[in-house]
Amino acid sequence: MPDYLYSIFFFFCFFFIVLSDAKTNKSHLYDQEHAVLLNIKEHLHPFLHQWAPSDSSHCSWLGINCTDDSVTKLDFGDLNITKTIPPFLCDLRNLTFIDFQLNYFTGEFPKFLYNCSKLEYLDLSQNNFSGPIPNDIDRLANLRFLNLGANEFSGDIPTSIGRLKELRSLQLHWCEFNGSIPDEIGNLSNLELLRLEENENLIGKIPESIGELVSLVELDLSQNGLSGQIPSGLFALKNLSILYLWKNRLSGEIPAKIEALNLTILDVSRNILTGKIPASLGKLKKLTGLSLDMNQLSGEIPESLAHLPALIDFMVFQNHLSGTLPPYFGRYAPLKTFQVATNRLTGKLPEDLCYKGMLVGVSAYDNNLSGELSESLGSCTSLQHLFLDNNGFSGEIPGGLWTSQNLLTLVVSNNKLTGELPQRLAWNLSRLSISNNQFSGRIPAGVSTWKNLIEFKASKNFFNGSIPQELTTLPKLTTLLLDQNQLTGPLPSEIISWKSLNALNLSHNQLSGQIPYSFDGLTVLEQLDLSNNQLSGHVPPQLGKLSMTFTNFNLSSNFFTGKIPREFENLVYSDSFLNNSGLCANTKRLNLPLCNFGSDLQGSSNRSSVSPALTIGLVIVASLATFLSLLLIIRVYKSRKQALDTSWKLTSFHRFSFSGMNIVSSLTDDNIIGRGGFGTVYQVPIDGLGYVAVKRIMDNKKWEQKLEDAFLAEVKILSNICHNNIVKLLCCISSEDSLMLVYEYLENNSLDRWLSKKNRLNHNVVLDWPKRLQIAIGAAQGLTYMHNDCSPPIIHRDIKTSNILLDSEFNAKVADFGLARMLIKPSQLITMSGVAGSYGYIAPEYIQTSKINEMIDVYSFGVVLLELTTGKEANYGDEHSSLADWACRHVQLGGDVEEVLDDEIMEACYMDEICHVFKLGVMCTAILPAHRPSMKEVLQILLRCRDPFGYGERSPGIFDVVPLLKNSKRESRLDIDDDL
Repeated sequence: MPDYLYSIFFFFCFFFIVLSDAKTNKSHLYDQEHAVLLNIKEHLHPFLHQWAPSDSSHCSWLGINCTDDSVTKLDFGDLNITKTIPPFLCDLRNLTFIDFQLNYFTGEFPKFLYNCSKLEYLDLSQNNFSGPIPNDIDRLANLRFLNLGANEFSGDIPTSIGRLKELRSLQLHWCEFNGSIPDEIGNLSNLELLRLEENENLIGKIPESIGELVSLVELDLSQNGLSGQIPSGLFALKNLSILYLWKNRLSGEIPAKIEALNLTILDVSRNILTGKIPASLGKLKKLTGLSLDMNQLSGEIPESLAHLPALIDFMVFQNHLSGTLPPYFGRYAPLKTFQVATNRLTGKLPEDLCYKGMLVGVSAYDNNLSGELSESLGSCTSLQHLFLDNNGFSGEIPGGLWTSQNLLTLVVSNNKLTGELPQRLAWNLSRLSISNNQFSGRIPAGVSTWKNLIEFKASKNFFNGSIPQELTTLPKLTTLLLDQNQLTGPLPSEIISWKSLNALNLSHNQLSGQIPYSFDGLTVLEQLDLSNNQLSGHVPPQLGKLSMTFTNFNLSSNFFTGKIPREFENLVYSDSFLNNSGLCANTKRLNLPLCNFGSDLQGSSNRSSVSPALTIGLVIVASLATFLSLLLIIRVYKSRKQALDTSWKLTSFHRFSFSGMNIVSSLTDDNIIGRGGFGTVYQVPIDGLGYVAVKRIMDNKKWEQKLEDAFLAEVKILSNICHNNIVKLLCCISSEDSLMLVYEYLENNSLDRWLSKKNRLNHNVVLDWPKRLQIAIGAAQGLTYMHNDCSPPIIHRDIKTSNILLDSEFNAKVADFGLARMLIKPSQLITMSGVAGSYGYIAPEYIQTSKINEMIDVYSFGVVLLELTTGKEANYGDEHSSLADWACRHVQLGGDVEEVLDDEIMEACYMDEICHVFKLGVMCTAILPAHRPSMKEVLQILLRCRDPFGYGERSPGIFDVVPLLKNSKRESRLDIDDDL
């Protein structure tokens, strides 16, 4: 056989041997990986129950991708896995892709992943990993994608990150890193995406080496503690398209060289940038979003910005900008949002804002703008939100604007607008605020078509005529303010659909007639003000049924007569009936005359003519009647005592000597000291204890056993709280239709009774600042204990000055846990069946979503701090704001804090700390809960305010650590509604 034939023969033999070995190896690899996957399934049981070993190939299983029949990809994202990552994962030798995002994996960074030598893609985001990123993470040398965001990783960002030279995407956002951004990060020359946002303890300057990231397309360094100026190195990034630097502490001016970038989005809002807006920004022809809001920018808005051809979102609100608005805004760009609120702008609103027909929202409130509104706004069918309040606009609202087909919000309060209300409004309009203008005419009967209206605020205008019955047909209406107009005639005789109404103010008009009995159908009404009218007749007894829900009730300065309902006969309503000469009460507690229960049937001249026999007969009859009455009373008393003893159940949490009968028999009107939305509070004398406070919660129907058991279980948890700044719960008494909580009694009542200048308990005693700070610290200590030291944490849900009680030394104790709920685990949001709380104290996210966590208590406590420092009530402000809104606006406008402080505490030696506490109150009432301090942080700041040595020295720089207004990226009113 020729040699070449031998060669061919041996070649084919070798080929078949190699092919046979390859098949054998491939089969062996398949079997090995199959076994590893089954071990993974067992380790993560039951989360991979879909994997069926009988399937023809594991490459078809959920979350598995194969290349050449070998596993290269594991995608377990969003499976709610609560286990640990299997440590043998890298026995799958060909893995290049691991995606475990959106689960509940815990522990430190899994260093066993270093054994996945081919790994290029690793996503562990949105889990519960903690601890530092290891310094040798560069052992994952082939990584092109790394996402560790939304975990609890902490410590410094390791310099070894800079040695992952293949990285295209690095995401370390929403963690707890501290220190500064390492210079070595500039070594990642292939990086296209860098996210380091929302690491609030990440401080220092942005490194100049950032300019070496020559491939970078998107950079997000927002919501950190970065300071210094915007680095010049940024301007070398020719590929950079998106730049987020918002909510840091960057200072200096916006560099004009920023025009060198190729930006589509620039957001440097919520810093402390100064100077003018560079006109060179007008050269960024691809720019779609420009956010410069909440800085300290001054000067005029450059004309060049109005010529940007791609601009969609323009936000410069809350600065110190002045001059007129460039007239061509909207002419050349598809503008959607235009937000210039809270500046010092003058002149007219640009007429071409909706030129491209895409405008969604305009926010220009709190300026000095004037002139008439453009007719183009009336023809802008895309418009949803319009906020023009607090300016000098005049003339009539364009006709088309009233009925604009997509309009949701129209707020034009505090201007000089005129005209009358239309018969029809935009079909979906939910908020109409036109107060403090010069509108006139009647409220039209066509108001019945405003079916989606939630808020109607029209105070301080010139509306006349009667209130149409049709107004009561609006089913979604929650707020109706028509006070200080010229309305006449009677109140609507029937309430048809006001099932959601919780605020009704018709004061300072010329309304007459009686209060209709149908008002008792307003079951969720919290505020009712009918004062300063010409109303007459009796106060309907049915209103007494609503007294438990009222936070503000005023019938003063009318012509009411007769006896007030007994539910109002306590000090809570001492100012509710003033200047009604015909009213009387059965108690001396109110500023009303006592009612006359009877008069002589005959004159004294007639008495002398009564015969002695008749007199004797009357005496005998009276004596017999008295004797029989005594017998009846004794029998009733015994039977009632027996019934009480058997129907009332007492659950004790502490040792004491009184019985349930001692409490129940003392629940008389004379012992009432307050009423709230969830019951009546009594002061009950007890031998040996002085007094106890009893809160009675009534439902007027039999309790379901499950409800009572749940209630008692919760009360049991609250009874175990032992803290000097939390009111002690002594016991619980329950029956079929009532539940009573018995607390320790505090001599100085509640904080609101000392802050109120009208209802102060002792007008000769003023709470000075040291006492107010002592009270703030005490209440903060109680809440901090509830949030951090109780397991599970306790959310109070109704913090307000009336629920902060004071002992004889003015030490504060948090009280009234009627709304408290337990959280399953810290910081977890839970949804309640309905929103409850008190107007002015309720956090905005709770109103919108009914979801709660500790931050709703922080918001309410912030309002308390504002009350302590300003002396104003929580509902203080104009017709569309509260004390928190008013205080925040004052600070954002650059107002002097000392101007708004309570005159009663204005002592020079305390001014610094009073101002600090006021600003802390503003910080606690930030719009988004994620950007409020915790109660522990609040307490630390308050303790630092207090001078421990008594020498008048104050701790400087309290607010250097935490930015003053830690609000969301989009805090304007347009975005608040959308975000929530």
